[in-house]
Amino acid sequence: MTGAEKHTAALVADRGTGRAHGGGDAEASVGELVARASEQLSEIVRGEMQLAQAEMKEKGKRAGLGAGMFGGAGLAAFLALQALVGAAVAALALHLPVWASALIVGVVLLLVAAVLSLVGKKEFGQATPPAPEQTIDSVKADVQAIKEGAHR
Repeated sequence: MTGAEKHTAALVADRGTGRAHGGGDAEASVGELVARASEQLSEIVRGEMQLAQAEMKEKGKRAGLGAGMFGGAGLAAFLALQALVGAAVAALALHLPVWASALIVGVVLLLVAAVLSLVGKKEFGQATPPAPEQTIDSVKADVQAIKEGAHR
């Protein structure tokens, strides 16, 4: 349970006993109850906004890392293409040793590009969809708790 969810549960529990955070009279007036509800709702919204901000920051980091991996894969593929072109030229110019080594380097660079591409895809996939999913779930739980508290 996140901090915001614990806070929400405490607020709902306090509402059920007729007291707010600081304790108080069980026979509160309607105006006091409305003021308390407004304050508690503001606290819940602030907590949910902080949770959404933290979640989006984490997703942004993952998206940046994934994009960097894709960039690295592109660079490695470009270098591999250069090496393979060099291998083809060397193969025509000489009959074996130079192009064979260039071919080996090209294949190794292509393998590096493939690994970077797969890792980048995984990181990028973990950052999508760009919505604060935990916060959405937490808000749904808050709404459900408020509905249950209102029906009492």
